[in-house]
Amino acid sequence: MKKTLLITTLLISSVTAFAQKNTSKSYIEQFKDNAIQIMHETGIPASIVLGIAMHESGNGNSSIAKNLNNQFGFKGGSTTIYYKNNKRVTSAYKKYNSILESFDDFARVITHRQELGRISDELTQYDYEKWVKGIQRSGYASSKKWTSQVLAIIRKYQLNDLDQTPVEQAQTAQATQSATENPYLK
Repeated sequence: MKKTLLITTLLISSVTAFAQKNTSKSYIEQFKDNAIQIMHETGIPASIVLGIAMHESGNGNSSIAKNLNNQFGFKGGSTTIYYKNNKRVTSAYKKYNSILESFDDFARVITHRQELGRISDELTQYDYEKWVKGIQRSGYASSKKWTSQVLAIIRKYQLNDLDQTPVEQAQTAQATQSATENPYLK
C-alpha cells in the first residue's frame, strides 16, 4: 500500500512539474541573452523583442508557442497541423524548428519588411516606446490596446534596462552602488 501511495505521489508531482507554466520572470531569464544578442546584431531593442514575445506567446504558454515554437504570432504561408489533447489542430500560424528560430525570424521581419524597416533605420535601441508605436502603426497588430499592453510589460519588468550596452549597465550598477554606500550622494 505504501509503495502504491509513493508511486502515485511521485507520478502526480512529476506531472504537475511538467505542466507548470512559464512565469514572466522565468521567460525573461531564459531568453534575455538571445534578445540582447539580437539587439546588438540588428539594433532592435532587447526590450521590444522580449516584450512582444511575452505578450504574443503568453510567456511561452500559448498553444502556438508550445506546439509550433511561434513566440510572435506570425502566420505562415500554409497550414500547419499539430495535436493538442489528442485532437488534430489545423493552424494558419507558422511553425518553427526552435524558439530561437522564431526570435530570429522576428528580427528578420522587423528589419526587412518595408513598412517596418524604416523604423529600424530611424530609431535607436533606446527608443523602446517609439518602437512599439511604430510597429503597431505598421500593421503588426490590429488591437488598439496592443501598444499599451506591450509597453506595460516592458515597464513592469523593466525590460528597457536590457537595452543598455554592457558598459552602460556597469556604469549604472556602479552609480547605484556608490549612491547606496555614500550617504552624501543621495
